[in-house]
Amino acid sequence: MARTTTVGKILLLGMLACASLAQAQQAQQAQQSQQPSSSAPPKLERIEEGTDTPITVTPQQRGGAKINEKREGGRVTEVQVTTGKSSYTMKGAVPGSVAQTGDATGSTLRPPQWKVLEFDLSKKKQKEGEDADAATADAPPPPLPAPNKK
Repeated sequence: MARTTTVGKILLLGMLACASLAQAQQAQQAQQSQQPSSSAPPKLERIEEGTDTPITVTPQQRGGAKINEKREGGRVTEVQVTTGKSSYTMKGAVPGSVAQTGDATGSTLRPPQWKVLEFDLSKKKQKEGEDADAATADAPPPPLPAPNKK
């Protein structure tokens, strides 16, 4: 007996949901039919013209990449590519390695190496040496030694 009342409640709830959807659709259609429809076109708004700034067209740069290849025995071992401000190096696999192609260590594809920063630690020493050379070059020559009188 309790089972039939549960099934009946579920069926009643489904019928009420369908009825409410049908009523909502009818209300929407009635609202659309009440809106006045005129054969006149809608009012157009005037759009003001933009500013008279000239358009600048820059020519496309061609051949901006420089490619340098290093070969050993007819085989490309290293490729350096420079485009604009960036440069990178691609290196090939070592032919004398024991690892085979397809192994984790023997892949023939190696990622590019980007040059991020380059430090020259000996530059400071070279500058100090150049400054000392420049200081001695600008200085007047030393006076000649006095002749010995005996």
